[in-house]
Amino acid sequence: MSPKDLLLALVVVVAWGVNFVVIKVGLHGVPPMLLGALRFMLAAFPAVFFIKRPQMPWRWLIAYGATISLGQFAFLFSAMYVGMPAGLASLVLQAQAFFTLGFAALFLHERFRAQNVLGLVIAAIGLAVIGMQGGAAMTLAGFILTLCAAVMWALGNIVTKKVGKVDLVGLVVWGSLIPPVPFFVLSYVFEGPQRIEAALTGIGATSVFAIVYLAFVATLVGYGLWSRLLSRYPAGQVAPFSLLVPIVGLASASVFLGESLSAVQIAGAALVMVGLVVNVFGAWVVERFSLAR
Repeated sequence: MSPKDLLLALVVVVAWGVNFVVIKVGLHGVPPMLLGALRFMLAAFPAVFFIKRPQMPWRWLIAYGATISLGQFAFLFSAMYVGMPAGLASLVLQAQAFFTLGFAALFLHERFRAQNVLGLVIAAIGLAVIGMQGGAAMTLAGFILTLCAAVMWALGNIVTKKVGKVDLVGLVVWGSLIPPVPFFVLSYVFEGPQRIEAALTGIGATSVFAIVYLAFVATLVGYGLWSRLLSRYPAGQVAPFSLLVPIVGLASASVFLGESLSAVQIAGAALVMVGLVVNVFGAWVVERFSLAR
């Protein structure tokens, strides 16, 4: 990977890692469902008028928008609103990698490998350790909702696998057309017209910054650069950079929000990261070991 593209990969990692801090900031002034509606409305417009729709049936585009955009962020924003720390959210959300494996086996009949199972077991133990450490730093509801967000992300990954190779930027932009209306409906039902009016009329500079960051930096710039890297390099060379996202998420939450983990949560986080590393690099290690023999 060239130095320029390596720098772009690190830009994506930082953009997505800091994203969780920005969500927490945005939720201080805008309720979760309304925040989701505004994020995806801004991500879709005006970009949808300039970016070509990906070559895929509308039913799959709707399925993508309903899972990886609407479902994932409805659960994630709600989780962080009810007490899930930004740093831990960035880590627990990575459980999507293992949910994706399970759904791929169920729906696409893909087979598990030994390193996938080992990584899943290690990460599951880590998540269980984190989940049992509720209290002031993290609510159980927030933890469960974050896992639900990971499930929706994983289902979106299966949709993406099902449609095959498409323009990722086009997929993200056109997929962003799906969530705004359902988000507005959910906001009206659960947050109420008075909270919507109060949030919109009294919106502050930090909330505006959060919405713009989530729509343009985390969504359009992040996925745009990521798609460029995937188009130029093998997925196995690009995908490991995503392991740095929770590290940036935990670090930025500590710096900007003053979040800290207990010793037990740090141990759980370490197990999750080890599980992710085994899942991503396990096949490479086995292959190298076999060649060495």
